[in-house]
Amino acid sequence: MCRNIKMLFNFAPPVTEDEIRAAALQFVRKVSGFNKPSQVNEAAFSAAVDEVSASCRRLMGSLSTSAPPRDRAEEAAKARARAQVRYRSFRPLPEGGGTG
Repeated sequence: MCRNIKMLFNFAPPVTEDEIRAAALQFVRKVSGFNKPSQVNEAAFSAAVDEVSASCRRLMGSLSTSAPPRDRAEEAAKARARAQVRYRSFRPLPEGGGTG
């Protein structure tokens, strides 16, 4: 899963339109390979973001769960802890880039 696309369902407070749009933008960037499309592709890129946003909005509105809503701060702390473990094995190169 793309690490930049965040889970949106079952949070208190509920997901916002901005969060849905940001997730849609990240998804379209990922599948298109464009961080920022050229002028010639801008219309298609924007239309795709709009369509993915609309699909996400419909999905969020149709899902249900009996689980209690997640706390955003608590989930953010868990994500930071996972990242810390994930990146612990990476060490900076010595001065000069490690070339001798």
